[in-house]
Amino acid sequence: MLYLIDAQLPPALSVAMRRAGYDAAHVAEFGMANATDGMIWSEAVSRSAVLVTKDRDFSLLRAAKKQGPIVLWVRVGNIDNRALIRQILSAMPQISEAVARGEAVIEFVGG
Repeated sequence: MLYLIDAQLPPALSVAMRRAGYDAAHVAEFGMANATDGMIWSEAVSRSAVLVTKDRDFSLLRAAKKQGPIVLWVRVGNIDNRALIRQILSAMPQISEAVARGEAVIEFVGG
């Protein structure tokens, strides 16, 4: 399962996830750093990817549409990228289980 990392999250997250054994790519790797939400949504759908985002709009869209990509909604305050990456990686086993269950929106609240 591909985890497609949205633009407002650091590209280093996809690198760290790949090193940890997860299939991940940042939108910038597909030339989509400045893409619209609609374009990113479509990319996630076409790749059957989990859309990893800090953008609440994607979780609302997913709930409204009742279809589309699984959305991993990252809800963390202003923390440095290393802490963000560390927190997400430590939660990936639980996130992967939620993805396997087919949960439409997975809310990750860092701590």
